[in-house]
Amino acid sequence: MDRLEHIFQLQRAFDEELARRRNLPAYTPEEWIQKEVLAMISELAELLDEVNFKWWKNPRPLNREAIKGELVDLLHFLVSMCLKLGINAEELYQGYVQKNQENFKRQQGKTEKEGYLPPSPHNL
Repeated sequence: MDRLEHIFQLQRAFDEELARRRNLPAYTPEEWIQKEVLAMISELAELLDEVNFKWWKNPRPLNREAIKGELVDLLHFLVSMCLKLGINAEELYQGYVQKNQENFKRQQGKTEKEGYLPPSPHNL
């Protein structure tokens, strides 16, 4: 089985179990997205704490496992939002591939999008 599809299946099962166990109301997709974006902001703050962003404090060694845990938490919420909006693993993958190609074009100056450098000899 495709790993991304497997992640989507695991998240779907978790979301269903969570809603059942916690007797969650039938939120609209808009309400779910709002809640999950807030959860992601919280997880991003936890990730930021792991990478010594506080220049006024003594830095500590990076904890790779803690950082990985925060990234996994973010993935949980991202996949959950996809599911709430009816976006499946294949759609997310295809959207990523298309955006990745566009990002390369932008950095190579091969886009009409404003704000990117025109082509130069070193990036052709």
